[in-house]
Amino acid sequence: MTDPRRSSGVVHETGGGVYTVFLEDGRRVEASIRGRLKREQRTGNRVVIGDEVEVHMDGEVATIESVLERRTELVRRGRGRAAKILAANLDRVYVVIALREPRGSTQIIDRMLVLVESSGMHPVLVLNKIDLDETEDAAEAWSDLYRSVGYRVLLTSAESGRGVPELHAEMCTGISALIGPSGVGKSTLLNAVDPGLELRTGALSRKTGTGRHTTVGSRLITLTCGGLVADTPGFGDVGLWSVDGEVIGACFPEFDELAEGCRFRGCTHLHEPGCAVREALEDGQLARSRYESYSLLRREAEEHREY
Repeated sequence: MTDPRRSSGVVHETGGGVYTVFLEDGRRVEASIRGRLKREQRTGNRVVIGDEVEVHMDGEVATIESVLERRTELVRRGRGRAAKILAANLDRVYVVIALREPRGSTQIIDRMLVLVESSGMHPVLVLNKIDLDETEDAAEAWSDLYRSVGYRVLLTSAESGRGVPELHAEMCTGISALIGPSGVGKSTLLNAVDPGLELRTGALSRKTGTGRHTTVGSRLITLTCGGLVADTPGFGDVGLWSVDGEVIGACFPEFDELAEGCRFRGCTHLHEPGCAVREALEDGQLARSRYESYSLLRREAEEHREY
């Protein structure tokens, strides 16, 4: 017999030990978590936005009794070497990079893509602020590069509306997330997708030319069309949490076929003789920027494992 005091729901917001949960019957409750959940060993945060949970209702008091197994979790390294889960059970992730103000780089793009790939998802790259002057060359070069290795690339501008209808159509189902450095225009893009949101946006820092954080906490936003979007703080320092060196190579799709030609199984593509990946690099078949990003991330992964 079903216990009428138990309900399923999805966590939409967290903060200060209080979790906003939307129950399957449409109710919104502010819940705490059961003591034993606090003692469970979990990756990173015990409960995050997107988590599917079981809630016990005692009158108006709501308590999260259990967290269902996560289908996906977007995880990065937080303070020190701890894991920080940004969101759970995402259906799609958009890596947003500005073509100007602040201008991105292939290294930042690659770090963001690997962050998502290592979490078991295949991201879409969004090159934003295409309306600004002197963005054409970078837009063309980066679009060609990342499309050539298997990524979908969207060119967007909240100002002109370019790419906004595509984003809107895709975000109307499931849970989406826009991630990227501060100042790249994630909140502005979301306002363009759904003007009723009226999310706070901020100007760049005059001193550093980088973005200021306008989103200070994590929450799920409900779009008018019914989809959910994870609104997370921007970040510039993308640290990968507990990613083995071997996994880094798997996060570079263009390495897969090349690696089959390496002389040694388990080749790191850093120093071994007969490495087909490095040969492709020298022959111009592999983008040097991609290899340099791989090399840096692979060495970082090895250093963190030794630590």
